[in-house]
Amino acid sequence: MEFFIIMIVIAFIFSLPKVKGILGEKSVALFLSKLNPKEYRVFHDLYVPTANGKTTQIDHLIVSRYGIFVVETKNYKGWIYGSEKSKYWTQVIYQRKEKFYNPIFQNYGHLKAIKEYLQIEDATVFYSVIAFSMRATLKKIEIHDPRTTVTYIPRVNKIILMHQKPRLSHFLVNQFVTKLEQLKVPNRTEKREHVQTIKTTLSEEKKKANANICPRCGGSLVDRKGKYGAFKGCSNFPSCRYVS
Repeated sequence: MEFFIIMIVIAFIFSLPKVKGILGEKSVALFLSKLNPKEYRVFHDLYVPTANGKTTQIDHLIVSRYGIFVVETKNYKGWIYGSEKSKYWTQVIYQRKEKFYNPIFQNYGHLKAIKEYLQIEDATVFYSVIAFSMRATLKKIEIHDPRTTVTYIPRVNKIILMHQKPRLSHFLVNQFVTKLEQLKVPNRTEKREHVQTIKTTLSEEKKKANANICPRCGGSLVDRKGKYGAFKGCSNFPSCRYVS
């Protein structure tokens, strides 16, 4: 009886979103550890300072002569639908549909932060990789940017190794690695503050969007029609590309 109760508790713990997220990140870290350490320097769970004085958390970052790869892990299950321009993607489990924030947009924020932190102006140096667990089925994912890839966790290394054109000198790689190593690993309190900051930011963005105010530039949100239906976009387009 005790063994049965223990198994139920273990199953419950492993079903928690936070625990599943950690497991997903750990599995990516395991695959990335197989990359040649002389060619690829791998960082995990980086908290990178941003221009507004906050931080953004990067699951995995790989620095090499062939580019800088920023990997965002998604330990979701079910069918996944989305496009690079949609603000939200769809997760389907049986007949239930759930929306979640576009992980490409999310990783774009990470790319922007690391670009500013390392003071790199050449955007072609960076590659965005969204890695889903094998529990998910990528049904229809529309991407046109050649430097963005949505794939499964076991394929992350293959995606990275596909890029073999040198883009950075050994000197720059070492310089970037030295600067990244200076980023301290946050303690639990700092991590909680980071999570709370994200929640507050999203809440403020939602309030502004509901009031038809662009959270990004302060312009007005207007009704527009696109390939995937009606949406609200910033009146300052194309200088501001915020959509709701």
